[in-house]
Amino acid sequence: MRPSVVEEIRAEHPEWSETGFICHSDLARYRARHVEGILEGERGELTQLERQVIDSLARHEILAENVDAEFEGERSLGERLADRIAEFGGSWTFILCFGGVIAVWILINTALVVLGRFDPFPFILLNLLLSCLAALQAPVIMMSQNRLEAKDRKRSEHDYRVNLKAELEIRHLHEKLDHLLSHQWERLIEVQQVQLELLEELAEARGARDRRRAESGAEPGPPTSGDPG
Repeated sequence: MRPSVVEEIRAEHPEWSETGFICHSDLARYRARHVEGILEGERGELTQLERQVIDSLARHEILAENVDAEFEGERSLGERLADRIAEFGGSWTFILCFGGVIAVWILINTALVVLGRFDPFPFILLNLLLSCLAALQAPVIMMSQNRLEAKDRKRSEHDYRVNLKAELEIRHLHEKLDHLLSHQWERLIEVQQVQLELLEELAEARGARDRRRAESGAEPGPPTSGDPG
């Protein structure tokens, strides 16, 4: 367990020790509290999005979702109609059809006199229809653009939550790695100290053996297979 989380636990329960037990739900709660403290220290007051990320960390939830599918499922009938009209109004099909209608209109009211001219030059009725069409088409397109802006805003909020959670998870991983490395260095140093103590004991035992041989008059010889040296 990370020392920062241990400090959070001991701040509320001073009698708790690292050798004690803690359930997963309480551990997740203390971790979320630790993350909240880090964010408040770096960013000041937390926003609603940041609190949602902290809650997802505590509950181990996944924030990634399909924003487009969720947004499409929330559309009303009027919003669907506005999207379809805006999609058709911004296509080459609409431009060709509209150009063809205007050309036929002008042809009937200029060349085909036999059929009767219901809108003679300068085509005042045609101008009125075009003005009405533009007046109706503009708010429909604006409605569709507002929906696109709302979708982009929701997508950016979703990306921010996912990126913030990924940043916090990466920070936790770094803390875990640092914690593991520090423990490994401590264990390595402890093993080296034990090895040094063993070498010192072996050197003392060999020196004592050589002294005993010198006192008995025997020349110190090479160590045998049973000697510790």
